[in-house]
Amino acid sequence: MQVVTKAIQDIYLDDYAWCYGCGRLNQDGLHFKTVWEENKTVTVYTPKEEHTAIPGFVYGGLIASLIDCHGTGSASMMLHHKNGHRIGDGTEPPRFVTASLHVDFIKPTPHGVQLKAVGTVEEIHSKKFKVKTEVFAEKVCCAKGEVIAVIMPSTFK
Repeated sequence: MQVVTKAIQDIYLDDYAWCYGCGRLNQDGLHFKTVWEENKTVTVYTPKEEHTAIPGFVYGGLIASLIDCHGTGSASMMLHHKNGHRIGDGTEPPRFVTASLHVDFIKPTPHGVQLKAVGTVEEIHSKKFKVKTEVFAEKVCCAKGEVIAVIMPSTFK
């Protein structure tokens, strides 16, 4: 089991840390955390009993949420690093939102095991990133997805 001590979501400003998927301030949220692992981005999560689709399998909406938040977190980390910063250096990271989300369910996702989302990030434009993600249950790829993440518009502030 991977233990994450500092993730990009840990340093989002309080005003933007309320997302149901990854917001650290949302008491009822999922608290996804995204970190670097070599040259990939990684989010690990163990589904809870309420994330059941049918007995023994994870609800697909949870998988989509994992890919979504992993994508925006990955884009934020990539731009933060590109700008010369690191998690915990005291600088505010850019906040991204989802412009598009695509998910392909490859195999039923078994319940009761830790999920690992592994992503690769590609810069499309200075304010737009594409994140391709694979979600593994143990060593089996259960879903693949793509997020187009854009810097949060000023109208959100």
